[in-house]
Amino acid sequence: MAKERFLDSAYEARTGAEVEAFYDRWAAVYDEEVTENAYQQPLRCAEAMKRNLTPDAGRILDVGCGTGLSGIALHEAGYQHIDGCDFSQGMLEKAFKTGVYSKLFKADLNNPPLDAHDGEYAGVAAVGVFSFSHISADAMDEVLRVTAPGGPIVIGMNNHFHEEGSVSAKLDQLAADGRIERVSEEQGEHLPGIDLTGWVIVVRKR
Repeated sequence: MAKERFLDSAYEARTGAEVEAFYDRWAAVYDEEVTENAYQQPLRCAEAMKRNLTPDAGRILDVGCGTGLSGIALHEAGYQHIDGCDFSQGMLEKAFKTGVYSKLFKADLNNPPLDAHDGEYAGVAAVGVFSFSHISADAMDEVLRVTAPGGPIVIGMNNHFHEEGSVSAKLDQLAADGRIERVSEEQGEHLPGIDLTGWVIVVRKR
């Protein structure tokens, strides 16, 4: 029997329960599959975070932390106090094994609130979180709630979902409402192994 290739169907439309079950199954081979395709977003997002927040500024939340690749990149960038949350228990179990997280908890950004206080985090990373059938752009409201005033939010997404436009429209709305400042938006490598580019967007909470 051929090995299931999860990446080939990662962006298909699914219900919330189907997304959770899909990622629970993918957890066992996720790192292998994205690494063989030279996944660049964790490193790019960690570098963007470091340009906008010193590692000693406070706790970071890795939203949709998956197996912990983004947490590892943040840790290697110098951040020592990283919490993570994810919709998939299977992914959280893999993330725990990395040893880089101070706290891990299950969360559904489409059904807030997160188990976190207002302004609890000095910065938030959302790497590969906003995507088709995953997290809606309106989840930015909850991400903002848990971010400290002045804190950066680093968003990494693939080119297909960036072109879909809902995240950009939400960020434009938040900027117009005076809730965020748009800092930077850079296109670059996402999954070079499948010729997929991606974007790293940085905003700052006002």
